[in-house]
Amino acid sequence: MEKVNYGRMLDEKLSELERTGERPSLLLHACCAPCSSHTLLYLHERFRITLYFFNPNIAPEEEYLYRRDELLRLVRELGFDIPVIDEAYDPAPFYELAKGLEELPERGERCQRCIALRLKAAGAKAAELGSDFFTTTLTISPHKDAAFINRCGGEIAEQCGVAYLFSDFKKHDGYKHSIELSHQYGLYRQDYCGCVYSRINKQKAAESARDE
Repeated sequence: MEKVNYGRMLDEKLSELERTGERPSLLLHACCAPCSSHTLLYLHERFRITLYFFNPNIAPEEEYLYRRDELLRLVRELGFDIPVIDEAYDPAPFYELAKGLEELPERGERCQRCIALRLKAAGAKAAELGSDFFTTTLTISPHKDAAFINRCGGEIAEQCGVAYLFSDFKKHDGYKHSIELSHQYGLYRQDYCGCVYSRINKQKAAESARDE
Protein backbone atom coordinates (compact mmCIF):
# COMPACT_ATOMS: atom_id res chain seq x y z
CA MET A 1 0.00 0.00 0.00
CA GLU A 2 1.38 3.39 -1.02
CA LYS A 3 2.03 5.69 1.92
CA VAL A 4 -0.15 8.80 1.87
CA ASN A 5 1.43 12.14 2.75
CA TYR A 6 -1.38 13.67 4.80
CA GLY A 7 0.73 16.69 5.71
CA ARG A 8 1.11 17.51 2.02
CA MET A 9 -2.62 17.05 1.49
CA LEU A 10 -3.29 19.67 4.16
CA ASP A 11 -0.76 22.08 2.69
CA GLU A 12 -2.36 21.70 -0.74
CA LYS A 13 -5.79 22.46 0.74
CA LEU A 14 -4.44 25.54 2.54
CA SER A 15 -2.80 26.77 -0.67
CA GLU A 16 -6.07 26.25 -2.54
CA LEU A 17 -7.97 28.31 0.04
CA GLU A 18 -5.36 31.04 -0.14
CA ARG A 19 -5.80 31.23 -3.92
CA THR A 20 -9.59 31.28 -3.83
CA GLY A 21 -9.94 33.49 -0.77
CA GLU A 22 -12.46 31.08 0.73
CA ARG A 23 -12.61 30.61 4.50
CA PRO A 24 -14.78 27.56 5.16
CA SER A 25 -16.09 26.46 8.54
CA LEU A 26 -14.21 23.76 10.43
CA LEU A 27 -15.24 21.70 13.45
CA LEU A 28 -11.91 20.96 15.15
CA HIS A 29 -11.92 18.18 17.72
CA ALA A 30 -9.46 19.17 20.46
CA CYS A 31 -7.86 16.63 22.77
CA CYS A 32 -6.00 19.17 24.94
CA ALA A 33 -4.52 22.67 24.96
CA PRO A 34 -0.92 21.76 24.01
CA CYS A 35 -1.99 19.80 20.93
CA SER A 36 -4.41 22.58 19.97
CA SER A 37 -1.84 25.38 20.22
CA HIS A 38 0.12 24.81 17.01
CA THR A 39 -2.95 23.48 15.22
CA LEU A 40 -4.99 26.62 15.86
CA LEU A 41 -2.18 28.89 14.71
CA TYR A 42 -1.71 26.76 11.60
CA LEU A 43 -5.37 26.80 10.58
CA HIS A 44 -7.11 29.90 11.89
CA GLU A 45 -6.32 32.19 8.94
CA ARG A 46 -7.87 29.77 6.44
CA PHE A 47 -10.83 28.39 8.42
CA ARG A 48 -13.65 29.63 10.63
CA ILE A 49 -12.99 27.26 13.51
CA THR A 50 -15.25 25.85 16.18
CA LEU A 51 -13.43 23.81 18.81
CA TYR A 52 -15.05 20.61 20.03
CA PHE A 53 -13.92 19.17 23.37
CA PHE A 54 -15.27 15.63 23.53
CA ASN A 55 -12.92 13.20 25.25
CA PRO A 56 -14.77 10.59 27.36
CA ASN A 57 -11.54 8.62 27.68
CA ILE A 58 -9.97 11.15 30.07
CA ALA A 59 -9.90 10.12 33.72
CA PRO A 60 -10.46 11.16 36.41
CA GLU A 61 -13.10 13.87 35.97
CA GLU A 62 -10.83 16.44 37.61
CA GLU A 63 -8.27 15.79 34.88
CA TYR A 64 -10.94 16.21 32.22
CA LEU A 65 -12.05 19.54 33.63
CA TYR A 66 -8.48 20.79 34.01
CA ARG A 67 -7.63 19.97 30.39
CA ARG A 68 -10.84 21.65 29.25
CA ASP A 69 -10.09 24.77 31.29
CA GLU A 70 -6.57 24.94 29.87
CA LEU A 71 -8.03 24.78 26.36
CA LEU A 72 -10.39 27.65 27.16
CA ARG A 73 -7.50 29.64 28.60
CA LEU A 74 -5.38 29.02 25.50
CA VAL A 75 -8.11 30.42 23.25
CA ARG A 76 -8.30 33.53 25.43
CA GLU A 77 -4.51 33.90 25.49
CA LEU A 78 -4.31 33.63 21.70
CA GLY A 79 -7.00 36.28 21.38
CA PHE A 80 -9.00 34.24 18.87
CA ASP A 81 -12.76 34.64 18.62
CA ILE A 82 -13.37 30.90 18.49
CA PRO A 83 -16.40 29.17 20.03
CA VAL A 84 -15.68 26.10 22.14
CA ILE A 85 -18.25 23.33 22.47
CA ASP A 86 -17.70 21.45 25.71
CA GLU A 87 -19.57 18.17 26.06
CA ALA A 88 -20.59 17.06 29.55
CA TYR A 89 -18.24 14.55 31.13
CA ASP A 90 -19.49 11.00 30.54
CA PRO A 91 -16.83 8.26 30.46
CA ALA A 92 -19.33 5.40 30.06
CA PRO A 93 -18.98 5.07 26.25
CA PHE A 94 -15.21 4.78 26.58
CA TYR A 95 -15.31 2.09 29.27
CA GLU A 96 -17.80 0.14 27.19
CA LEU A 97 -15.52 0.07 24.14
CA ALA A 98 -12.45 -0.71 26.27
CA LYS A 99 -13.86 -3.94 27.74
CA GLY A 100 -11.41 -6.78 27.19
CA LEU A 101 -8.77 -4.40 25.82
CA GLU A 102 -7.55 -2.92 29.08
CA GLU A 103 -4.01 -4.31 28.84
CA LEU A 104 -3.28 -3.22 25.28
CA PRO A 105 -0.61 -0.56 24.66
CA GLU A 106 -1.16 2.82 23.03
CA ARG A 107 -1.82 2.53 19.26
CA GLY A 108 -3.54 -0.81 19.87
CA GLU A 109 -7.19 -1.68 19.27
CA ARG A 110 -8.42 0.13 22.39
CA CYS A 111 -6.74 3.32 21.24
CA GLN A 112 -8.18 2.94 17.74
CA ARG A 113 -11.69 2.42 19.07
CA CYS A 114 -11.30 5.48 21.29
CA ILE A 115 -10.18 7.63 18.36
CA ALA A 116 -13.08 6.36 16.24
CA LEU A 117 -15.53 7.18 19.04
CA ARG A 118 -14.32 10.77 19.22
CA LEU A 119 -14.17 11.24 15.46
CA LYS A 120 -17.71 9.89 15.04
CA ALA A 121 -18.92 12.40 17.62
CA ALA A 122 -17.01 15.18 15.87
CA GLY A 123 -18.46 14.22 12.49
CA ALA A 124 -21.98 14.14 13.90
CA LYS A 125 -21.50 17.53 15.57
CA ALA A 126 -20.08 18.98 12.34
CA ALA A 127 -23.13 17.72 10.44
CA GLU A 128 -25.43 19.18 13.09
CA LEU A 129 -23.73 22.59 12.81
CA GLY A 130 -23.55 22.51 9.02
CA SER A 131 -19.75 22.74 9.04
CA ASP A 132 -17.83 22.45 5.79
CA PHE A 133 -15.06 20.31 7.33
CA PHE A 134 -14.14 18.45 10.50
CA THR A 135 -10.82 17.16 11.78
CA THR A 136 -8.87 16.52 14.99
CA THR A 137 -5.74 17.77 16.72
CA LEU A 138 -4.70 14.18 17.49
CA THR A 139 -2.34 13.81 14.52
CA ILE A 140 0.14 16.22 16.11
CA SER A 141 1.17 13.56 18.63
CA PRO A 142 4.12 11.31 17.72
CA HIS A 143 2.46 8.66 19.90
CA LYS A 144 -0.61 8.47 17.65
CA ASP A 145 -0.97 6.71 14.30
CA ALA A 146 -1.74 9.58 11.91
CA ALA A 147 -2.46 7.22 9.02
CA PHE A 148 -5.15 5.41 11.02
CA ILE A 149 -6.66 8.68 12.24
CA ASN A 150 -6.96 10.00 8.69
CA ARG A 151 -8.38 6.76 7.30
CA CYS A 152 -10.92 6.70 10.11
CA GLY A 153 -11.82 10.34 9.54
CA GLY A 154 -12.29 9.74 5.82
CA GLU A 155 -14.63 6.80 6.46
CA ILE A 156 -16.69 8.80 8.96
CA ALA A 157 -16.91 11.70 6.50
CA GLU A 158 -18.70 9.40 4.04
CA GLN A 159 -21.18 8.46 6.77
CA CYS A 160 -21.90 11.94 8.15
CA GLY A 161 -21.78 13.91 4.90
CA VAL A 162 -19.15 16.42 6.06
CA ALA A 163 -15.71 16.55 4.43
CA TYR A 164 -12.79 15.43 6.58
CA LEU A 165 -9.74 17.71 6.59
CA PHE A 166 -6.84 15.31 6.13
CA SER A 167 -3.80 16.37 8.14
CA ASP A 168 -0.61 15.47 9.92
CA PHE A 169 -0.02 18.38 12.26
CA LYS A 170 3.35 17.14 13.49
CA LYS A 171 4.81 17.97 10.05
CA HIS A 172 6.76 21.23 9.73
CA ASP A 173 7.97 20.66 13.32
CA GLY A 174 4.39 20.99 14.54
CA TYR A 175 4.93 18.88 17.64
CA LYS A 176 8.09 20.81 18.53
CA HIS A 177 6.22 24.08 18.03
CA SER A 178 3.43 22.88 20.34
CA ILE A 179 5.99 22.28 23.08
CA GLU A 180 7.42 25.77 22.57
CA LEU A 181 3.94 27.28 22.72
CA SER A 182 3.15 25.29 25.85
CA HIS A 183 6.15 26.86 27.55
CA GLN A 184 5.27 30.31 26.21
CA TYR A 185 1.72 30.18 27.58
CA GLY A 186 2.46 28.04 30.63
CA LEU A 187 0.15 25.27 29.47
CA TYR A 188 -0.35 22.11 31.47
CA ARG A 189 1.31 19.23 29.59
CA GLN A 190 -0.08 15.94 30.86
CA ASP A 191 2.26 12.94 31.05
CA TYR A 192 -0.32 10.37 29.88
CA CYS A 193 -2.76 10.25 26.99
CA GLY A 194 -5.86 10.51 29.11
CA CYS A 195 -7.43 7.17 29.95
CA VAL A 196 -6.84 5.31 33.18
CA TYR A 197 -5.10 2.49 31.29
CA SER A 198 -2.54 4.80 29.69
CA ARG A 199 -1.93 6.31 33.12
CA ILE A 200 -1.28 2.88 34.63
CA ASN A 201 1.08 1.97 31.77
CA LYS A 202 2.94 5.24 32.25
CA GLN A 203 3.35 4.55 35.96
CA LYS A 204 4.56 1.00 35.29
CA ALA A 205 7.13 2.27 32.79
CA ALA A 206 8.39 4.86 35.27
CA GLU A 207 8.69 2.25 38.03
CA SER A 208 10.54 -0.11 35.69
CA ALA A 209 12.97 2.64 34.72
CA ARG A 210 13.68 3.38 38.38
CA ASP A 211 14.37 -0.29 39.07
CA GLU A 212 16.97 -0.58 36.30
